[in-house]
Amino acid sequence: MSDNPTVTVMGTGIMGAAMARNLARAGYDVTAWNRSRDKAEPLAADGIRIAHTPAEAVQGADTVITILYDGPAALEVMKQAAPALDPGTRWIQSTTAGTDGVADLAAFAADHDLVFFDAPVLGTREPAEAGKLTVLASGPNNDPAANAVFDAIGAKTVWTGSDGADGSASRLKLVANSWVLVLTHGIGEVLALAEGLDVDPQRFFAIIDGGPLDAGYARIKGGLILDGATERTSFGLDTAAKDTRLVIEAGRRAGVRLDLAEAGAERFRRAAEQGHGDEDMAASYFASFEQ
Repeated sequence: MSDNPTVTVMGTGIMGAAMARNLARAGYDVTAWNRSRDKAEPLAADGIRIAHTPAEAVQGADTVITILYDGPAALEVMKQAAPALDPGTRWIQSTTAGTDGVADLAAFAADHDLVFFDAPVLGTREPAEAGKLTVLASGPNNDPAANAVFDAIGAKTVWTGSDGADGSASRLKLVANSWVLVLTHGIGEVLALAEGLDVDPQRFFAIIDGGPLDAGYARIKGGLILDGATERTSFGLDTAAKDTRLVIEAGRRAGVRLDLAEAGAERFRRAAEQGHGDEDMAASYFASFEQ
């Protein structure tokens, strides 16, 4: 790693913006790019350079991080950046791309002699902003520069393989996401039923408190629902719907029937139709009621 390591973050949504800020705090020279430039502009206050184009963003970068909507979006942005990419540049692919998507990204990396890391992350707004994400990584795990980047954005790195092209990190991310989705829809239905049956939801939380049925993530999402604060987006409903599709598609290719994921996709669809697509995914709660 150079004396003044440079990192480019492509995609400055909730996760990407937090990553960029934590990298800047860790002493990196950070450049950011986002398709909607206005979403990247606030990062300038943190000493982060805002690029106009993907090619400008990656010029001279030691490491490029992509954290975009999906695999095709990441591939399209990297194609735009290709003329300015130097062979040997580390590419940390943190987009939730799914199994097919990550294969296409790995092929692009091979064609352009990039050092490829499949490294999606687990976490929402709060852990991202605190630099406490969990990084799921597949790639050359003895690379000190990549490890230093992971340490700057996360509290833990879980290595799943030594070849980013094997897609093992993205497969683990899909498995983890399936659990997150079950918890999110589960607490939404629980609280909807409590409302319908005129049961104080705090009584439900009291009976599971500290026991094997308790779940911290469900409490967080449940808190947003009870506070009427699903507009405080930690992980967007529309993005969660996309991730659900990736989980379902992966299951189908593997011959696995995912009934809960299918039902969850329908709940997200109904909630989005009711106008909650830009809210936190906890807003799937509203799918339990007729508009």
